[in-house]
Amino acid sequence: MSPLPRFMADRWGRREMLPPGKGRIYWHVLFRDNPQVRVIVSEAHRRLAGIDGLDLVPYEWLHLTTLVVGLTDEITDGQLTSLVAEARKLLADVQPVTVTLGHVLYHPEAIALEARPAEALAPMLDAARSATRNATGRDGALGTDPWTPHVTIAYSSAEQPAAPVIAALGRHLPDCKVTIDRMSLVVQDGPEYLWAWRPLAEVLFDSPSPQDRTRGR
Repeated sequence: MSPLPRFMADRWGRREMLPPGKGRIYWHVLFRDNPQVRVIVSEAHRRLAGIDGLDLVPYEWLHLTTLVVGLTDEITDGQLTSLVAEARKLLADVQPVTVTLGHVLYHPEAIALEARPAEALAPMLDAARSATRNATGRDGALGTDPWTPHVTIAYSSAEQPAAPVIAALGRHLPDCKVTIDRMSLVVQDGPEYLWAWRPLAEVLFDSPSPQDRTRGR
Protein backbone atom coordinates (compact mmCIF):
# COMPACT_ATOMS: atom_id res chain seq x y z
CA MET A 1 0.00 0.00 0.00
CA SER A 2 2.80 2.41 -0.84
CA PRO A 3 3.93 4.87 -2.10
CA LEU A 4 1.27 7.32 -0.97
CA PRO A 5 -1.54 7.63 -3.53
CA ARG A 6 -2.28 11.00 -5.11
CA PHE A 7 -5.96 10.19 -5.60
CA MET A 8 -8.55 8.05 -3.84
CA ALA A 9 -10.78 5.82 -5.99
CA ASP A 10 -14.31 4.47 -5.72
CA ARG A 11 -13.73 0.93 -4.44
CA TRP A 12 -17.31 -0.17 -4.97
CA GLY A 13 -17.51 1.21 -8.48
CA ARG A 14 -14.26 -0.46 -9.53
CA ARG A 15 -15.11 -3.93 -8.28
CA GLU A 16 -17.52 -6.56 -9.52
CA MET A 17 -19.93 -7.22 -6.68
CA LEU A 18 -21.50 -10.58 -5.88
CA PRO A 19 -25.32 -10.72 -5.94
CA PRO A 20 -27.21 -11.30 -2.68
CA GLY A 21 -27.32 -15.01 -1.89
CA LYS A 22 -23.83 -15.64 -3.24
CA GLY A 23 -20.93 -15.24 -0.87
CA ARG A 24 -17.19 -15.40 -0.53
CA ILE A 25 -15.57 -17.41 2.27
CA TYR A 26 -12.63 -15.97 4.21
CA TRP A 27 -10.29 -16.79 7.03
CA HIS A 28 -10.39 -13.56 9.07
CA VAL A 29 -9.18 -12.42 12.44
CA LEU A 30 -12.16 -10.56 13.92
CA PHE A 31 -11.63 -7.72 16.40
CA ARG A 32 -15.22 -6.79 17.28
CA ASP A 33 -14.71 -7.81 20.93
CA ASN A 34 -11.23 -6.29 21.27
CA PRO A 35 -11.34 -3.02 23.24
CA GLN A 36 -7.79 -1.96 22.29
CA VAL A 37 -8.57 -2.18 18.59
CA ARG A 38 -11.83 -0.29 19.04
CA VAL A 39 -9.96 2.53 20.80
CA ILE A 40 -7.33 3.00 18.08
CA VAL A 41 -9.90 2.73 15.30
CA SER A 42 -12.14 5.21 17.11
CA GLU A 43 -9.26 7.70 17.06
CA ALA A 44 -8.78 7.11 13.33
CA HIS A 45 -12.50 7.58 12.68
CA ARG A 46 -12.47 10.76 14.77
CA ARG A 47 -9.66 12.23 12.66
CA LEU A 48 -11.47 11.29 9.44
CA ALA A 49 -14.82 12.73 10.55
CA GLY A 50 -16.14 15.30 8.11
CA ILE A 51 -14.31 13.91 5.07
CA ASP A 52 -16.80 12.82 2.44
CA GLY A 53 -16.29 9.80 0.22
CA LEU A 54 -15.12 7.41 2.95
CA ASP A 55 -17.09 4.43 4.25
CA LEU A 56 -15.87 3.70 7.78
CA VAL A 57 -15.60 0.03 8.66
CA PRO A 58 -18.24 -0.93 11.28
CA TYR A 59 -16.70 -1.83 14.65
CA GLU A 60 -18.51 -5.18 14.54
CA TRP A 61 -16.56 -6.19 11.43
CA LEU A 62 -13.09 -4.86 12.10
CA HIS A 63 -10.87 -7.61 10.76
CA LEU A 64 -7.54 -8.80 9.47
CA THR A 65 -7.89 -10.87 6.30
CA THR A 66 -5.76 -14.00 6.41
CA LEU A 67 -6.91 -15.92 3.31
CA VAL A 68 -9.70 -15.94 0.74
CA VAL A 69 -10.96 -19.52 0.65
CA GLY A 70 -13.38 -19.29 -2.30
CA LEU A 71 -17.01 -18.78 -3.29
CA THR A 72 -19.90 -20.42 -1.45
CA ASP A 73 -21.08 -22.23 -4.56
CA GLU A 74 -17.63 -23.77 -5.05
CA ILE A 75 -17.23 -25.30 -1.59
CA THR A 76 -19.50 -27.94 -0.08
CA ASP A 77 -20.78 -28.17 3.51
CA GLY A 78 -18.65 -31.28 3.95
CA GLN A 79 -15.55 -29.39 2.86
CA LEU A 80 -16.38 -26.59 5.30
CA THR A 81 -16.58 -29.13 8.14
CA SER A 82 -13.23 -30.59 7.11
CA LEU A 83 -11.79 -27.09 6.75
CA VAL A 84 -12.57 -26.21 10.37
CA ALA A 85 -11.26 -29.56 11.61
CA GLU A 86 -8.01 -29.12 9.67
CA ALA A 87 -7.57 -25.59 10.96
CA ARG A 88 -8.18 -26.75 14.55
CA LYS A 89 -5.52 -29.42 14.19
CA LEU A 90 -2.94 -27.07 12.66
CA LEU A 91 -3.58 -24.11 14.95
CA ALA A 92 -3.18 -26.35 18.00
CA ASP A 93 0.57 -25.96 17.45
CA VAL A 94 0.48 -22.18 16.93
CA GLN A 95 1.10 -19.89 19.89
CA PRO A 96 -0.86 -16.63 20.36
CA VAL A 97 0.94 -13.73 18.69
CA THR A 98 1.22 -10.10 19.78
CA VAL A 99 1.43 -7.52 17.00
CA THR A 100 1.46 -3.73 16.95
CA LEU A 101 -1.07 -1.54 15.15
CA GLY A 102 -0.35 2.14 14.56
CA HIS A 103 1.38 2.61 11.23
CA VAL A 104 -1.15 3.86 8.66
CA LEU A 105 -1.23 2.35 5.17
CA TYR A 106 -2.86 4.20 2.27
CA HIS A 107 -4.26 2.62 -0.87
CA PRO A 108 -6.44 4.37 -3.47
CA GLU A 109 -9.36 2.21 -2.34
CA ALA A 110 -8.73 1.89 1.40
CA ILE A 111 -7.00 3.10 4.55
CA ALA A 112 -5.62 0.54 7.00
CA LEU A 113 -3.43 -0.03 10.04
CA GLU A 114 -0.50 -2.33 9.41
CA ALA A 115 -0.05 -5.29 11.78
CA ARG A 116 3.65 -5.59 12.57
CA PRO A 117 5.76 -7.62 12.46
CA ALA A 118 4.13 -9.49 9.59
CA GLU A 119 6.44 -12.46 10.00
CA ALA A 120 5.00 -13.13 13.45
CA LEU A 121 1.69 -13.99 11.77
CA ALA A 122 3.25 -16.33 9.18
CA PRO A 123 2.33 -19.50 11.18
CA MET A 124 -1.32 -18.41 11.14
CA LEU A 125 -1.23 -17.85 7.38
CA ASP A 126 0.54 -21.19 6.83
CA ALA A 127 -2.13 -22.97 8.87
CA ALA A 128 -4.95 -21.28 6.92
CA ARG A 129 -3.34 -22.22 3.61
CA SER A 130 -2.65 -25.81 4.59
CA ALA A 131 -6.13 -26.32 6.04
CA THR A 132 -7.73 -24.87 2.91
CA ARG A 133 -5.62 -27.00 0.60
CA ASN A 134 -6.16 -30.21 2.60
CA ALA A 135 -9.94 -29.73 2.94
CA THR A 136 -10.90 -28.23 -0.41
CA GLY A 137 -8.04 -28.93 -2.82
CA ARG A 138 -7.74 -25.16 -3.32
CA ASP A 139 -4.79 -22.95 -2.51
CA GLY A 140 -6.93 -19.99 -1.52
CA ALA A 141 -5.91 -16.44 -2.42
CA LEU A 142 -4.16 -13.62 -0.61
CA GLY A 143 -5.90 -10.29 -0.15
CA THR A 144 -2.63 -8.51 -0.99
CA ASP A 145 0.46 -9.69 -2.83
CA PRO A 146 2.80 -9.82 -1.03
CA TRP A 147 0.70 -10.53 2.05
CA THR A 148 0.55 -7.43 4.24
CA PRO A 149 -1.49 -8.12 7.37
CA HIS A 150 -3.61 -5.07 8.17
CA VAL A 151 -6.83 -3.86 9.75
CA THR A 152 -8.85 -1.71 7.34
CA ILE A 153 -10.43 1.34 8.98
CA ALA A 154 -12.17 2.91 5.96
CA TYR A 155 -12.90 2.27 2.29
CA SER A 156 -12.96 4.96 -0.35
CA SER A 157 -16.31 5.40 -2.08
CA ALA A 158 -15.44 8.41 -4.25
CA GLU A 159 -12.86 9.79 -6.64
CA GLN A 160 -11.03 12.57 -4.81
CA PRO A 161 -7.53 13.87 -3.98
CA ALA A 162 -5.78 11.82 -1.33
CA ALA A 163 -3.87 14.72 0.25
CA PRO A 164 -6.74 15.96 2.51
CA VAL A 165 -7.32 12.42 3.77
CA ILE A 166 -3.64 11.88 4.54
CA ALA A 167 -3.38 15.29 6.21
CA ALA A 168 -6.37 14.54 8.45
CA LEU A 169 -5.28 11.08 9.58
CA GLY A 170 -1.49 11.28 9.35
CA ARG A 171 0.99 8.46 8.94
CA HIS A 172 0.86 7.01 12.45
CA LEU A 173 -1.53 6.58 15.35
CA PRO A 174 -0.45 5.78 18.93
CA ASP A 175 0.90 2.24 18.97
CA CYS A 176 -1.57 -0.41 20.05
CA LYS A 177 -0.39 -3.91 20.97
CA VAL A 178 -2.89 -6.66 20.15
CA THR A 179 -2.69 -10.36 20.94
CA ILE A 180 -4.13 -12.62 18.24
CA ASP A 181 -5.17 -16.03 19.52
CA ARG A 182 -7.93 -17.14 17.14
CA MET A 183 -9.04 -17.15 13.52
CA SER A 184 -12.61 -17.12 12.17
CA LEU A 185 -14.17 -18.63 9.08
CA VAL A 186 -16.58 -16.03 7.69
CA VAL A 187 -19.00 -15.81 4.77
CA GLN A 188 -19.38 -12.36 3.21
CA ASP A 189 -22.69 -12.48 1.35
CA GLY A 190 -23.53 -10.31 -1.65
CA PRO A 191 -22.05 -6.85 -2.30
CA GLU A 192 -19.19 -5.95 0.03
CA TYR A 193 -20.65 -2.59 1.01
CA LEU A 194 -23.73 -4.23 2.62
CA TRP A 195 -21.60 -5.90 5.33
CA ALA A 196 -23.76 -9.04 5.30
CA TRP A 197 -21.22 -11.16 7.15
CA ARG A 198 -21.86 -14.53 8.75
CA PRO A 199 -19.20 -16.17 10.96
CA LEU A 200 -19.23 -19.95 10.55
CA ALA A 201 -16.59 -21.00 13.06
CA GLU A 202 -13.98 -19.63 15.43
CA VAL A 203 -10.79 -21.65 15.98
CA LEU A 204 -8.39 -20.93 18.84
CA PHE A 205 -4.61 -21.13 18.71
CA ASP A 206 -2.71 -23.51 21.00
CA SER A 207 -5.86 -25.45 21.87
CA PRO A 208 -5.81 -29.21 21.20
CA SER A 209 -9.30 -29.73 22.62
CA PRO A 210 -12.35 -28.71 20.51
CA GLN A 211 -12.82 -25.01 21.25
CA ASP A 212 -14.35 -23.75 18.04
CA ARG A 213 -17.95 -22.60 17.88
CA THR A 214 -19.36 -23.99 14.65
CA ARG A 215 -22.62 -22.59 13.35
CA GLY A 216 -24.93 -23.63 10.56
CA ARG A 217 -24.02 -22.44 7.11
